[in-house]
Amino acid sequence: MSGQGKFGLIAGWGRYPIVVAQSLKRQGLDVYCLGIRAHTDPALPPLCTDYREIGLGKLGQAIRYFRSRGIERATMAGKIHKTILFQRFAMWKHLPDWRAARTFYPHWVSGKKDRKDDTLLLTVIDEFAKDGICFAPATDFVPELLVKPGNLTDREPTARQWQDIQFGWHLAREMGRLDVGQSVAVKGRAVLAVEAVEGTDECIRRAGQLCPQGGFTLVKVAKPKQDMRFDVPTIGILTVRELVQAGAGVLAIEADKTIIVDQDQVQDYARRHRLVLVAVTDQMLQARCAAA
Repeated sequence: MSGQGKFGLIAGWGRYPIVVAQSLKRQGLDVYCLGIRAHTDPALPPLCTDYREIGLGKLGQAIRYFRSRGIERATMAGKIHKTILFQRFAMWKHLPDWRAARTFYPHWVSGKKDRKDDTLLLTVIDEFAKDGICFAPATDFVPELLVKPGNLTDREPTARQWQDIQFGWHLAREMGRLDVGQSVAVKGRAVLAVEAVEGTDECIRRAGQLCPQGGFTLVKVAKPKQDMRFDVPTIGILTVRELVQAGAGVLAIEADKTIIVDQDQVQDYARRHRLVLVAVTDQMLQARCAAA
């Protein structure tokens, strides 16, 4: 069975999988989608040629689904709430099938391998590859979502906010290198919150609680060796709303490596609530340092 006009999609939380599915359809591909249970948007299934909901621990079932439909190419889009893996009785709630149990035994039972995001996701991709299913970056199909450098709102960062961006940028880079998280909240070159397993939104809420005067800066970057097949930094309207509610003053993201879903809506909301939104590169920051 040829998979020439077919494409697999593993979908997590958020609008990003919807945008990817729409783009794949526009390109004439039949979308065969596996939606992670309790994650996917109800608007996603109607966009797919075939849609199945699947549990987080069903690796073997996922591979069989794609193989039985002749899928040779696939992509991932959307956030997976990793915190559910650390809840009580998680092993029983997300009962892994035999292939998942065998594959992740070194990570979750013997402890021979770590549970960092990159480690787990690369393990998943490598396991699919054993059955002839290759994963491509979702951004290959929606390259317009990768934000370009520059100010995205009418207001620009002040000199002090640029200092916070520079300060947070290097910290976020290091957190990414260690595969801890992608975001750091800072104010006056002091760290308020660092993103870890809880995700960006919880990091923002914690920063707001710790800095009730507001005006903090959130810096979100890609990892230094970002694998664009997964875990690409992504923001959307919900992230921007969280920032406004928490009292943030600036959101600085990495240009060319960060996805903005529904960019016009995001920019309009940021403008109306006086949130500075800027897409930064290493070269921009180096130029700022040289001029200071």
